[in-house]
Amino acid sequence: MHYSGFDVYERSVHRAEGSEVEVFMAKDAAGDFLVIAGTDHGFKGERLADGKIRAPLSHENAGALRALFPFTAPGRVLRKERSFGLGDRLGIATPGHIKLFERYDAYPVFAQQSIRELNLTNRTYEDVLDAASFAVFREDFQKGWGADGDHLKTAKDLEYALSLGFTMITLDCSDHIKTGVTEANAPPLPEKYNGKYLGKQFDIGEGIVLSFTGAALGAIAAIYGEAIGFAADMYGRFLKDGRYGADFEISIDETSAPTTPLQHYFVARELIDAGVSFATMAPRFCGEFQKGIDYIGDLAQFEKEIKVHAAIARHFKYKLSIHSGSDKFSVFPAIGRESRGVFHIKTAGTNWLEAMRVIAQLDPALYREVHQYALSAFDEARTYYHVTTDLSKIPGLASLSDAELPGLFENNDCRQLIHITYGLILNKKSSGGSFAFRDRLYKIWRQKEDTYARALERHIGKHLDLLNVKKS
Repeated sequence: MHYSGFDVYERSVHRAEGSEVEVFMAKDAAGDFLVIAGTDHGFKGERLADGKIRAPLSHENAGALRALFPFTAPGRVLRKERSFGLGDRLGIATPGHIKLFERYDAYPVFAQQSIRELNLTNRTYEDVLDAASFAVFREDFQKGWGADGDHLKTAKDLEYALSLGFTMITLDCSDHIKTGVTEANAPPLPEKYNGKYLGKQFDIGEGIVLSFTGAALGAIAAIYGEAIGFAADMYGRFLKDGRYGADFEISIDETSAPTTPLQHYFVARELIDAGVSFATMAPRFCGEFQKGIDYIGDLAQFEKEIKVHAAIARHFKYKLSIHSGSDKFSVFPAIGRESRGVFHIKTAGTNWLEAMRVIAQLDPALYREVHQYALSAFDEARTYYHVTTDLSKIPGLASLSDAELPGLFENNDCRQLIHITYGLILNKKSSGGSFAFRDRLYKIWRQKEDTYARALERHIGKHLDLLNVKKS
């Protein structure tokens, strides 16, 4: 719809309940903006000749939008049977994600970023939340969506996310999980665990019975004791009284060693006994869940172990959370089956990879520039991520035609190269001080938004199909 010099997003036209105020989103050559007809309701912008207000997509106006139209504010979706974190690092993927989640029986977490991702993209939690709210308004998505302060490690960061209205906190306990502890070198077992665990069998149903030896219990208590205390402290300080209205996820996956079923059971029981209420837990599964590529490991072992992990989660009445869940196509059927369709999956970098695949399709010359820079930046980027990338397995650009460039995104080593260098790519400056790539990339993504949306629908849709998520 064209209106007074700008184009209106037709799905965005909304009238405030019990009011004559009408708000919609529009765009012109300068970009997207809000238009408010009637009382300003806290929106700040330029008064047009016809009395309407043209309001920029600012944080202040996002707050006014969430107050006037509650569906544009995040809700608590983590306790739904199926939830799916989408980690939009660029702030432009949500329209494509919406088209997908309108059709599938799962609840999206559109705003999901870690502090590391914020630092690498020069974004803030305000920006992450606002970008999702504006997209939800524009597309009239009223199903419900969440906002995740992802992999947070400090009280300061928890308070930052919660104060803005984030509805989920993923507590990263990795700094408090002890490494190098074995049954042989574990310290003496605290007396409080003897009568609680030793000499007992724990029937978690489904024919699964767990039991601890003294040596195993001593090592487990030493590895996870501090992490359990940390989680209990953060829960008590920020979530126990309910003032923030947010759900809690426990992440114990950022370690080098897999979480055994006995370790999983111990951590869950100790947290619950400490009065911690959590909606999800993310163990470190066997094999490797590296960024942007499929599962690496023994599929039979994974299927055997996730069966027990899923039974433990059901026993204690929370959901399994699968981190680095992007592109783990070979294990998705087992996850969907053994969890009985009750899970939280986290994706992030795969959305960025699809954005870069679009660049390879639409502007091969620009993609070649970015790819060449990524090769030079790889050693710096890999300090942030655990990957096993072999650059020698990536075809040289000179050997590829422009039409062959998108095919690079079927190469695991190229996927990881582009995946982990995203922050350096987006922040690379030219000799004159301007961004070397960012502005040109965003210009294409915004001009070809529908192309990117279709790519996301196809790619994330494959995740949901293999997880056996039914269409609504």
